[in-house]
Amino acid sequence: MFEDRTAAALQLAERLMIYKGQNPLILAIPRGAVPMSRIIADKLGGELDVVLVRKLRAPSNPEFAIGAINENGQVYLAGHAAQIGATPEYIEAEKAAQLELLRERRLRYTPVHPPADPHDRIVIVVDDGLATGATMIAALHAVRAQQPHKLICAVPVAPAVTLADITSLADETICLETPAVFYSVGQFYHSFPQIDDDQVIAALEAAS
Repeated sequence: MFEDRTAAALQLAERLMIYKGQNPLILAIPRGAVPMSRIIADKLGGELDVVLVRKLRAPSNPEFAIGAINENGQVYLAGHAAQIGATPEYIEAEKAAQLELLRERRLRYTPVHPPADPHDRIVIVVDDGLATGATMIAALHAVRAQQPHKLICAVPVAPAVTLADITSLADETICLETPAVFYSVGQFYHSFPQIDDDQVIAALEAAS
């Protein structure tokens, strides 16, 4: 168990100290990972930004991911999507809805500067934990397309089966815990409050 996101971020920062002084780009998956990533960026002397992805929701269960989309429109679709009733028409409508939300978020989060360029940089993509891994997969695909020098995935906790899907997409994967019994990311934090947009914007503004 982690006490909270701050404790998890400090542990991740310790594992990432090899990159201190190399101006790494720390890309947070909003919203929960943004305060964590600010801590990591401060510890490593890096730059903070967000990588915007949204999960594609299952037709009958919006909490369950059938895939994810990034702000460039690239889509990762899980193999189980069709099995739980996600028709091509449903998927197209869900993609359009989530892409619109991503565009709105970018305007809210970084209105005064364009997204940081990962090209030829050490890039560390951070989330507060993985369940299905759909959003992290979409994020890693999006960053890889921009040709970073090195691409690192850093998370406090994930099931082993999800981590196996992630490992091939990053040059390095750091995960502090891989519990055998996994129901949700929040079960591994004593304190796991929701992070709102105001907190995200404040963290990004403070970092810049």
